[in-house]
Amino acid sequence: MPAPTDITIGWDVGGAHLKAARIEADGRVAMVWQEPCPLWRGLEHLHAALDRILAGNAAWPGSPLRHAVTMSGEMADLFATRKDGVHALVELLCQRLGSGDVRFYTGAEGWLDGASARLHPYQVASANWRATADLVASRQGEALLVDIGSTTTDIVPLRGRMVATASASDSDRLAAGELVYTGIARTPVMAMSPEAPVAGRWVPLMAEHFATSADVHRVLGWLPDGADLHDSADGGPKTVEASRVRLARMVGRDAGDLSDAAWAELAAWFADTQLERIGRAIRQVLSRVPLDPHAPLVMAGAGAFLGPRLAARSGRPVLNFSQLPIAGSLVEHIDWCAPAVAAGLLLAGEKSCC
Repeated sequence: MPAPTDITIGWDVGGAHLKAARIEADGRVAMVWQEPCPLWRGLEHLHAALDRILAGNAAWPGSPLRHAVTMSGEMADLFATRKDGVHALVELLCQRLGSGDVRFYTGAEGWLDGASARLHPYQVASANWRATADLVASRQGEALLVDIGSTTTDIVPLRGRMVATASASDSDRLAAGELVYTGIARTPVMAMSPEAPVAGRWVPLMAEHFATSADVHRVLGWLPDGADLHDSADGGPKTVEASRVRLARMVGRDAGDLSDAAWAELAAWFADTQLERIGRAIRQVLSRVPLDPHAPLVMAGAGAFLGPRLAARSGRPVLNFSQLPIAGSLVEHIDWCAPAVAAGLLLAGEKSCC
């Protein structure tokens, strides 16, 4: 049995979820976790999510570990600035994980300890996409990484086993088409399209948080179990029937006004607008960094199920993150926790070489 210090735990601290991955001494991904963590409501939610992961799994070792941390949660509006967010998260994580060796990922600059991370907050901020991209580049060589999460989509070109973008900040990545604020669960439907076809007319959407993308994909039967961990827009049930009610409100109707098939058509419209938005961003990125026509889309995130539809639009092959040469890649939901898995594997690989 490997010594506990040979085990690496990868962490991805987001604004809505906390994800973790256990990497064994032999580089095998043994387990992943995803917990809801509405960070915008307070740091106590991060403490609670950590408690559930640390204490809620019998397989968790009780001795010192190595911890590989990446984050995007510093953007939560709980914090006045991104710098404040990094400082708060680094302090909390060093306190909670301090029994082991805690390192924070920066991308090209490698790993920082807690003290250095506080001194260089903007290198640590929102580096979770880079962890996934660096690992995929090392495994695949040339590809377009498309990580569709609950809230956002990352699109990263990879060429020559390197990340082929100069974008560093979220602002840079938004302008470059590499960060798209659309996801498969938490995106408000009013942000998916300004209008929709209903009963033969174009109907402007109500600018209300009546429904989310989870309702869209649930009505279509696409939403995987466990992908929607937060409350629905109205706090109601997460059923197909309740999702129809929420979608109907977006166009000023009740669900009983139209047939179930009509609401499915409306959901399909919203899904198509989301796919088109991601597809446009893919075309923008590829216009700047041309890739071999046979270079695949590598899908990650809870929205990896959209991969075949995006591949059909782009004319490229597609494979999931879990299909890369990663030991233990059959672990359930490894695609959903790609940044945590990547951070853990990157640090474990670096340590094994030292």
